[in-house]
Amino acid sequence: MQRESIYHSPSHRWSYAYDPETFHLRLKTKRGDVERVVAIAGDKYDWDHHYQEVEMDLIAADGLHDYWEAVIRPEFKRFSYGFRLHSGEETIWLTEDGFSEEEPTPAGGYFEAHYIHPIDLFEAPEWAKEAIFYQILPDRFENGDKSNDPEGTSPWGEQPEGESFFGGDLQGIINRIGHLNELGVNAVYLTPVFRSPSNHKYDTTDYREVDPHFGDKELLKKLVQTCHDHGIRVVLDAVFNHASEQFPPFQDVLEKGEQSEYKDWFHLYGFPVEVQDGIPNYDTFGFYGNMPKLNTANPDVKKYLIETAVNWMKETGIDGWRLDVANEIDHHFWRDFRIAIKDANKEAFIVGEVWSDSLRWLLGDQFDSVMNYPFTELVLSFFADRAIPPARFAEKMNRLLMRYPQQTNETLFNLLSSHDIPRVMTRCGGDTSRVKQAVVYMMTSMGLPCVYYGDEFGMEGGEDPDCRRCMVWSEEDQNRELFDFYKLLISLRKERAALRNGRFRVLLADEDSGSLIYERLDGKEHFTIWMNRSDEPAELSHPMNEGGWRDALTDEPIDNPDGKLVIGLEPNGYRIVWRKIE
Repeated sequence: MQRESIYHSPSHRWSYAYDPETFHLRLKTKRGDVERVVAIAGDKYDWDHHYQEVEMDLIAADGLHDYWEAVIRPEFKRFSYGFRLHSGEETIWLTEDGFSEEEPTPAGGYFEAHYIHPIDLFEAPEWAKEAIFYQILPDRFENGDKSNDPEGTSPWGEQPEGESFFGGDLQGIINRIGHLNELGVNAVYLTPVFRSPSNHKYDTTDYREVDPHFGDKELLKKLVQTCHDHGIRVVLDAVFNHASEQFPPFQDVLEKGEQSEYKDWFHLYGFPVEVQDGIPNYDTFGFYGNMPKLNTANPDVKKYLIETAVNWMKETGIDGWRLDVANEIDHHFWRDFRIAIKDANKEAFIVGEVWSDSLRWLLGDQFDSVMNYPFTELVLSFFADRAIPPARFAEKMNRLLMRYPQQTNETLFNLLSSHDIPRVMTRCGGDTSRVKQAVVYMMTSMGLPCVYYGDEFGMEGGEDPDCRRCMVWSEEDQNRELFDFYKLLISLRKERAALRNGRFRVLLADEDSGSLIYERLDGKEHFTIWMNRSDEPAELSHPMNEGGWRDALTDEPIDNPDGKLVIGLEPNGYRIVWRKIE
């Protein structure tokens, strides 16, 4: 065995409490190098009477490594452990002291799992684990009140430009609550609604007022209550990394310079504060001089922003926050933010905008979730672009899943489109069959699915601002068949717990046929999802000794003669198959 490829750490994604009674252990080995791994565990105070061996499952593989996992249920919420690895005639042990060809004497030198304290567990709100989100850009969803339209509002449906306003507002969302109910989503995420000079509102001038082009505080309360009355949670967007140049504290700095009481609210590098040759002498969002970066380490800034977030929760009853540019704000701020938000509402959901590996924010002391853009890009590269073969897709997806503990994977915010990237229909070149495959994958994968407004009708849109087109409400412009497809998949996910929190594992990734088979499995149900990514019909088969299989969408029975399932798929087709576990 190649020992230098074997890895385990007694922390984070390698050794963690999944719930108050259950611990997960993971080990990484060179791909194909190890045949079996056994987790050996016992209580350090009485090893002999509380000893157990657990065969580890090969749960994932990428291009270089195999990943093994064992589920341990310690009798006393604590245990010591090691690993026994087998390959051919070779057997070795791994403990905290390193490798050994003889079984180490327990329990000294073994790894120690931390005592399972419920207060230390990573726990997202229960409702969020069941959520199917719908993202709305308020200016582009529905104009429910023309009296508050901005000056120069463009006709609804016109091609958007960077500075376009279309008059969408909070009343429009209220008016269309029936659409959200019919679609079946049970949570909405609104891009910013607070006072701002732009159409997108990511440059805030007043964090404590609703933008008058959208409505007012009372109308926001009405929207939240209307959503709650229809079983829909509401998450708002918090832009705490930066503000607008029109933000009064920044205007004070521009006017008074070094004498301003707000000079430490920002990251300034000289006076007067200015932009010369397109370069500001202060930190900004990106290189936009009109969006000065806030100094969230400043106690006054921290107090102002956190109090603002808490007050909005108390006044309107919102259910959480999506945090813009979250990776550019200090961790101390987010830890204090989480404490305050959870004190206001233990069931509040906190999701950060981080586009890369986010484990440092997902250890239970900051966020409940992040926007899972690595998932987005990988799924679209496979189903939309056809840029990677099935085996490579499976390896990359496994690698993503191994970034985080299972309970974190279950609450990652998965999406196919957003206000920041081209729409899925455009990415798929207008091919509805490719869109459907991507949607099936999102709805049957680990993580929380989010539908971007209009995707359910097949709306197209390229890079920003084209991806921010007005919602299509005219039925002749809607793909109603695609809408019914979204409804069906959303309903299936809501009804089947295994699709939300069951184990995920790839069963087959075939290069020749361009096919993919994966499973979701819990203690009650077993799903297998079959994908044919090629432009030719395909007949796929996989060993399945258990009977009782049915089509999950039509409920038709499916036989498995000779102990295997054989599924015929159309070009770019899919099939979702399930059985009850007796």
